[in-house]
Amino acid sequence: MTTSIAYRKRGQAVWLDSISSRMIETGALAGWISSGAIYGVTSNPTIFGQAIEKNEGDYTARIDDLTARGKDAFQIYDELTRRDIADGAALFANLHRESPEDGWISLEVLPELAFDVERTVAEARRLHDALGRPNVFIKVPSTPAGCVAVRKLIGQGVSVNVTLMFNRKHYQDVAHAYLDGLEDLVNAGGDPRKVHSVASFFVSRVDTLVDKLLEEKARSLTGAAHEHAEGLRGKAGIANCKVVYQDFLELFATPRFAALKAKGAWLQRPLWASTGTKNPAYSDLLYVESLLGPDTVNTLPEKTLNALLDHGRDLGDTVLSGVDEARKVLSDLRELGIDVEAVGEKLQGDGVVAFARSYDDLLKVIEERRKASLLESAKTQKIRTT
Repeated sequence: MTTSIAYRKRGQAVWLDSISSRMIETGALAGWISSGAIYGVTSNPTIFGQAIEKNEGDYTARIDDLTARGKDAFQIYDELTRRDIADGAALFANLHRESPEDGWISLEVLPELAFDVERTVAEARRLHDALGRPNVFIKVPSTPAGCVAVRKLIGQGVSVNVTLMFNRKHYQDVAHAYLDGLEDLVNAGGDPRKVHSVASFFVSRVDTLVDKLLEEKARSLTGAAHEHAEGLRGKAGIANCKVVYQDFLELFATPRFAALKAKGAWLQRPLWASTGTKNPAYSDLLYVESLLGPDTVNTLPEKTLNALLDHGRDLGDTVLSGVDEARKVLSDLRELGIDVEAVGEKLQGDGVVAFARSYDDLLKVIEERRKASLLESAKTQKIRTT
């Protein structure tokens, strides 16, 4: 039995955080699914950009074909990504039929829409309708505008993966948007059994920034104070998640959700994102083994997934242990002048900018290949006519 299967029996679904036509064409994705290594997939513009730029599959041939059909760079991006998501959704279809919480794959709305409610809703609806798959999440960022969009989309029966959460406020805003949306859906006569959501809460990026701030603080400290500051490194991300998980347990144990659950509503599971270890001084499974628990998802980079399958351990429901210590970590950081809530606001803003930049870079790559394809086609046509 793989570690992923053991985790699933405990209540956590392991997902992969990337998708490419290479994974689909080679059978790698199908193999991970059939072996129980993964139970879902997420994607984002950065992931797609890397896959397309490296031509991890038949992207060049597909770009040539779409160019010949008169598609512009955005239309090519749209068709490439939707095809990969549709193909991935098809591979997960049987798993999803057997277990509706499993077999999900996610596609993100354009990053440039992060602060525009109506355009986010319209784009999410377009992608949802165009794909027409019951196991596709549309990813929406947890910006203030994004949370309003989430409520509207859930109220319209669109399943949503809410992303770019870094602090407790982000999580609470997202959970309330989900509950509001479910109530809107029920009040409109909709069926809450047909809509799902996960709340993607980022982990390692918190440690990356907090560790940097701690390093700066430690330089001005001596003795025990210096050692204390150094001892807090690598702890903020997990502590943040453990406290947020307690918020999840409280919010979804209320009479408000009980009334929705009685009508068939699903939990909005916390999804631990950005769980690849960035600091080589930390365990390669730090953000996996430390956040295991019921009704959760952990989405892993391929390297981290391989590490889990190779030497991962089931250490019990670790997300439920050490909660008091987690609260103390966050308190100690505040005493040092490092507010994880403020860190989260910065990281969300940086995340929106980074995804927008990745999307812009991806469109440039596609446009360059589109122009090269047009030039090659023109040369071929010239040779044929001479």
